[in-house]
Amino acid sequence: MSKGKNLIAVVDDDPRILESLENLFESAGYGVRRFSSAKSLIDDGLSDVGCLITDIGMPSVDGFELHDLVKKVRPDLPVFLITGRHEIGDQQRASAKGVSGFFRKPFDGPTLLAAVGGALRAHGGDEAR
Repeated sequence: MSKGKNLIAVVDDDPRILESLENLFESAGYGVRRFSSAKSLIDDGLSDVGCLITDIGMPSVDGFELHDLVKKVRPDLPVFLITGRHEIGDQQRASAKGVSGFFRKPFDGPTLLAAVGGALRAHGGDEAR
């Protein structure tokens, strides 16, 4: 697994989504750390992560709350929100928070890869491969 700027943390309570995103990003040359809850990510730490992708609809700490917690510790960390909900308010709230990207499930893998690659390059990371 690669370390540093090209390491992506993925948080989702759906193991199928975690596996799918891990496969997608590893196939593009990124390292991936999977977490089934916001608490598990917070407990593990963010020091070596270059980007965060998190589901919005999770129990306990949702994706918006996780975004806020992460930004207190790592204000420059790119954060992407994903969701299976189709509420206009979610996208507006994400935009108001300045998230790096907002994707509704099912999302287009190449589009997500491109967005994450762009965010990593903009924040000093190298593109995978």
